[in-house]
Formats: sequence, structure tokens, C-alpha cells
Amino acid sequence: MNEFLFYLVILLSNIIQGITGFAGTILAMPASLRLVGMRTAVPVLNLLGLLSGIYVFIGNREYINKKVLKKVVLVMGVTVIAGLFIKKLLLSNTRLLYWILGFIVVTIALSGLVKIFRKAPEESLSEPVLNLLLLAAGVVHGMYVCGGPLLIAYMTKKIPEKSSFRATISTTWIFLNGIIFLSHIYSGSFTPDVVRSSFISVPFLLGGMFAGSVLYKKMSQSFFVKLTYVLLLISGISLFFK
Repeated sequence: MNEFLFYLVILLSNIIQGITGFAGTILAMPASLRLVGMRTAVPVLNLLGLLSGIYVFIGNREYINKKVLKKVVLVMGVTVIAGLFIKKLLLSNTRLLYWILGFIVVTIALSGLVKIFRKAPEESLSEPVLNLLLLAAGVVHGMYVCGGPLLIAYMTKKIPEKSSFRATISTTWIFLNGIIFLSHIYSGSFTPDVVRSSFISVPFLLGGMFAGSVLYKKMSQSFFVKLTYVLLLISGISLFFK
């Protein structure tokens, strides 16, 4: 039953991903950790993130901002490895890992909801703050494969144009999730059960992205952004009771 619910989470989270353009992995991660555990959830969701990045890259590579991409890949490439190392050190204490992720998810969700309902104007962030966001995004991505919201906060300031933003951030995931994918292969994370779950997950990923793209054309994106943050908040809180 838990495995079926895991695939359902992948489907639903990628419907939101297709509508809003973000939050697929971070929305799926808390529920997935509870359903199938870290040893299955992290490698499977990382692989799906890699595949979705390739999907977007194929049709949009001419829009990539190469200058921003180079910096993000260099900085996050190092900090992703640091995140993988930290996770390995703490893997024996999975409750602490869940609590750390819960805190990150709840903070992101509350921040997003406050900005939406207050209709707060965009804040201008200094370059040192942006660089700290980039460093933190790499560490979080290495630990949980869901540093996306922190990277989005960085890249929205650097690339305001929608097509370039989408193409650049998707290409970033190819590099970063690729590093994590290789580390998972090296560490033996892709056990027969994880490989099977990965193959089964792909149609749910594609189905969710397709459904999301259809819904995007028919429904209000602002509603689904609010829904995403509410679901993130609930998911984050649930991790404290894991």
C-alpha cells in the first residue's frame, strides 16, 4: 500500500510541478520519506529530477544563460558533495535528518504564504546574501535532492526572463542531479528494489507533467502556487512526527 501511495505522490507532485514550474521534488520528498524511507525516496526522486531536467533542456537549450549556469554549477557542484558527506555522517540518525528537512520545508512554506497573502513587494537581496543562498542550496540538494526553492530564490534575481530562467535551472539539475546519481551508483544505492521503483515511477512523472501542463492552460496558477505552499507546510510539519 505504501509503495502505491509513493507513486501517487510522484504523480500529484509533478502535476503541481507542471502547473507552477517548481516544487515537484520538495513537495514529494516529505511524504516519500514517510512512505518508503530515505534509502528509496532520495535516489528515485533524484533520478526523476534528472530526467525532467533533460526533458526541458532538449527543447529549450538555446535560452540557457551560460554565465549564470557556470557559476551555479561550480558553486553548487562543490556544496552538493558537502551535502552528500553530511548526510552520510548523519544517516544513522534519520530522525535528525527528517527534522532538519522539516524545518527547511516549513520555513520555505511560511515565507511563501506570507509573501502571497501580504502581497509584499519583491525584496532586493545583496550579492553576499545571494551567494549564501546558492551555497545553502547546494548543501540541501546534496542531503535531500530538494534545494530547488533556495536556488529559485537566487536565480529569480539573476534571470528575470521566464524562458531563460526555466532553461537554465533545468540544465542545472542535469549537472547536479547527475553528480548525485553517480554517487548513488558508486555507493550501491540502486538496489534491485530501487531500480524497480525507478522504472515504475517514470510513467507517473511523465503523466503528472503532462496533466500539469494541461491544467496550467485552464486554471489559475496563483491558486496552485498557494496550494503548493499549503501542502509544503503540511508535509514539513509531518516530518517532525516521523
